[in-house]
Amino acid sequence: MKKALITGINGQDGSYLTEFLLDKGYEVWGILKRNSVSENQTYRLQSVYGHPHLKLEYADLLDMASLVRVLQLVQPDEIYNLAAQSHVRISFDQPLYTAEITGLGTLRLLEAVRLICPSAKIYQASSSEMFGNNIDEDGFQRETTALHPVSPYGCAKVFSHNICKNYRNAYGMFISNGILFNHESPRRGSNFVTNKVAKEAVRIKLGKADHLVLGNLEATRDWGHAKDYVQAMWMMLQHDQADDFVCATGKSHSVQYLVDYVFQRLGLDKEKHLKTDQKFYRPEELKDLKGDASKAKRILGWQPSISFEQMMDEMVDYWMEFYQNPQW
Repeated sequence: MKKALITGINGQDGSYLTEFLLDKGYEVWGILKRNSVSENQTYRLQSVYGHPHLKLEYADLLDMASLVRVLQLVQPDEIYNLAAQSHVRISFDQPLYTAEITGLGTLRLLEAVRLICPSAKIYQASSSEMFGNNIDEDGFQRETTALHPVSPYGCAKVFSHNICKNYRNAYGMFISNGILFNHESPRRGSNFVTNKVAKEAVRIKLGKADHLVLGNLEATRDWGHAKDYVQAMWMMLQHDQADDFVCATGKSHSVQYLVDYVFQRLGLDKEKHLKTDQKFYRPEELKDLKGDASKAKRILGWQPSISFEQMMDEMVDYWMEFYQNPQW
């Protein structure tokens, strides 16, 4: 039985990856960052909580000693580093914390792995935010596109991305960077725009809210479903060589289209219920993201299967059930 260790196991990606790996017959270990409300720590893991092959340990990317302890305990075959301060807008409010967790946290993990279990295969969650507003002439971003981030989060991810390549080359460690474009689901935090739109639109429909307040409506993103993207993470570590791969749908939509689709589905009037506020704008805006995943498709055989509209339908249905189900 293979053993996998997931940092950030209780996040959106961590929870879907856990389900995926358990179905593959793995023993899955997860690192939890302590939260004073313990129920919040495993909320996304409800479907597998108590599974005999799922084990959880407290550790933190700020605390290398805790990482060493867990690595010595688990001796994993595969490590998926998904932990981060991952909200781009909040990274402007907490730039130092974001750099410590999202940037230096990766280095602490790599150094701990190098010392304890250097033969473990590592997946690093890189991000399309690393590209910033740099786009190739054909309108896409790919593995060879220059990295010019426009947020503290993006800068921290560039450091993690590059230090992983450095450790891969310097120490011969198996480390693959997955440059994932935006991926969403009902498990996405509701302060991220896709789930914010779905949740607040349902609340408006049910008479629990009056307005949806957003920032830049013209920004476009390449949005896919997290279920598709965690499969790509696993496929990268099954490949015979460590490498860097873009994962994306190749289709981008504007925030305005996102709102229009959800509002139309629920029969809402955007002129009546949609507002914008400067506080939701970034100090430096990222305008367009659209990824070319041809390398991952060609080498790994990966293919996204869930459309943007299917994803948004699922998110709207989730929040409708959430508010209408008496158990809540």
